[in-house]
Amino acid sequence: MTFTAIDFELATAAYNSVCAVGIVKVVDGEIIEQFHSLVRPPDNKYMWQTTRVHGIKAKDTVTAPTFEELFPVIEGYLQGAFMVAHNEKFDREVLMKTMAHYGLDYKQLHLSPTWDCTSIIYRAKGFKKTKLSICCRIMGIELNHHDPLSDAKASAQLYLLQESVTTDLVQAHFPEEGSKAS
Repeated sequence: MTFTAIDFELATAAYNSVCAVGIVKVVDGEIIEQFHSLVRPPDNKYMWQTTRVHGIKAKDTVTAPTFEELFPVIEGYLQGAFMVAHNEKFDREVLMKTMAHYGLDYKQLHLSPTWDCTSIIYRAKGFKKTKLSICCRIMGIELNHHDPLSDAKASAQLYLLQESVTTDLVQAHFPEEGSKAS
């Protein structure tokens, strides 16, 4: 399997307020490259609610590059790639809206209109709850949740492990309602 996994953290509720990015490139089932950077969001503005989630503050990104400054590096990982994310709709829209904010053309990346989504994949395999932290715990994947590189690596590992999900594994973690002990 060859693909690129990505994860963003936001500074505010605005989808163009990227404050950190993690990218993992997988070739033939092996992680061969990884990239992580803090990103200075527009006006270096943060909401306390987002900082509470990921711990990144304005003081951490005041000297960080903007997304536009980082884009040549990011583009190298994404150009024409088969993309994977745990919450693909979110991460895809963040990328699209952030690129638009800086006048960058998303279409020039030549990406699929939708990406593979590990949350959807694991739900289809029977997981009743598919938060990244839950999937990683069940699948034995180390996770420093809301660190975008750790989240991107975890998404990549979940994608690689999807065929190892068995009925027994699902039933052990999500027993049927009728079979629960009273």
